[in-house]
Amino acid sequence: MKIATWLHGDVRQSGFVEGDRAYPLEAGVTVLDLANAGLASALQRGRETIDAGDGVPLDAVRLLPPLTPPAMRDFVAFEEHVEGVVRSVSGEAGGVAAEWYEAPTFYFTNPHTLRATGEEIAIPGGSQAMDFELEVAAVIGRVSGSDGANLSPAEARQHIFGYTILNDWSARDLQRREMKVNLGPCKGKDFASTLGPWIVTADEFEALHDDEGFLPLVMTVSINGEEFGRDLLSNMGWPFAELVAYAARNSRVLPGDVLGCGTAGGGCLAEAWGRNGAQTPSPLRAGDVVRMEVEGIGAIENRLVEGVTLPPVPRARVRTRARAR
Repeated sequence: MKIATWLHGDVRQSGFVEGDRAYPLEAGVTVLDLANAGLASALQRGRETIDAGDGVPLDAVRLLPPLTPPAMRDFVAFEEHVEGVVRSVSGEAGGVAAEWYEAPTFYFTNPHTLRATGEEIAIPGGSQAMDFELEVAAVIGRVSGSDGANLSPAEARQHIFGYTILNDWSARDLQRREMKVNLGPCKGKDFASTLGPWIVTADEFEALHDDEGFLPLVMTVSINGEEFGRDLLSNMGWPFAELVAYAARNSRVLPGDVLGCGTAGGGCLAEAWGRNGAQTPSPLRAGDVVRMEVEGIGAIENRLVEGVTLPPVPRARVRTRARAR
């Protein structure tokens, strides 16, 4: 079942998509409410809403990001991506760090700058190395009797409410400077992430998991109509259940949290830059259109535009390190 948020005229609605129609929930009910109620409840409510027959044509609404998550984590779970991108971002030679294999690594990203399919994406002012990242994200739902803390992989799998597509837009020149400080990424990432076009509930994929829990979904990305990259979601180093379990380790995952898998192999420009030793293909420019498709989920598409010009950032002041006035 597909769960979405959209504008119908000036009215923001959440609900379900089936075929070429959108079926809204009653006013004020959000996708986060459905995640809080749990998957079984959402599926029942979806069936009742669709059967009521009060849908509108899908082409009469404008899709929004499917939800506003309480938190967003983004992993780096594809070995091929790490292998190619490390030189591009860090400027250092060498393969995948031994530490990558020890445990899945993630960073927290910005839930306040989510963009929908069809929206224009502004290139951060001053950036000359704009890039995309092809990802799938899991959305967390409530499981009765669980607080989402210290989950086993089996328990974590029950907490996966559904899946959506994530484009983790990246300004690589900003990111490269930030990560020289051994912290980040921050402004190289937090200006925009596309999430959508909807959430496809986890039950739709249950029969597709292999014996280790991986999902062999085809993922592709194209630039201006030309395919650039293709991978299988099952090429992750860890299945999603293990990513969720790791996020919950000595911590908690809550309903509505979004966890990205990280960039698929061949799913960004920086990976090619690292392998080629130069910025070829060239960075994204205003007017470029990036489209991502994932089997069983759908597609998202955005066009790049020029961003606003901002004043320069002041340099740090070198201080005396005095300890008293």
